[in-house]
Amino acid sequence: MDQKVLKRLVESISKSVNSFKKSEIECLIRIFHNLVGRGDVKLANVGLDRNTFRVILHSVFGMTDDVLMNRVFFAFDKDNDNYINVKEWVKGLSVFLRGTFEEKLKFCFEVYYFNGDGYISRERIYDMLKNSLHQQSPGEETDEGITELVDIALKKMDYDNDGKISFADFEKAVKEDRLLLEVFGPCLPEAKSCLDFEALAFQHILTSSF
Repeated sequence: MDQKVLKRLVESISKSVNSFKKSEIECLIRIFHNLVGRGDVKLANVGLDRNTFRVILHSVFGMTDDVLMNRVFFAFDKDNDNYINVKEWVKGLSVFLRGTFEEKLKFCFEVYYFNGDGYISRERIYDMLKNSLHQQSPGEETDEGITELVDIALKKMDYDNDGKISFADFEKAVKEDRLLLEVFGPCLPEAKSCLDFEALAFQHILTSSF
């Protein structure tokens, strides 16, 4: 990797990512470079596709929910080009690994709402809860039971009673009860996975896990 290009990237990314030291940003860029496996092109022109990213989420961060892994991909992919570029990679990991409560709250909400209108709809809540229950106990979920859970969720989180959850609703509910942060399914890695990743990444050790 061209050292001048690497240095410029580190400087550029460090201006918008405060949770990593420059040396750590460099490590994450090197991992990204290894993941894309394209030493013949500039990093600015390459990215991780959804399948590659899902493998990372599963093998490195222990995620198993297909639907939510797809949504996490889109939450990382800020420019919506269906690839995660190096800056999106570092910024996304800053939330994953060292995000503040507020950053994680915004991230989870972004994962949970699908249609881009800024709300989590009743239908979306139903789908997420059905998927989450199926992951835990396949075949045991019922439409009536899920509908009842949707009603409970809306009663607890829909403060303005408009039948959907806005970010303001979500923020207020989670601040009152932090267990609601991932109420519709796990979209953040476990603490141990984060610590293991950091121990590996920041010691310049790349393994077959990547």
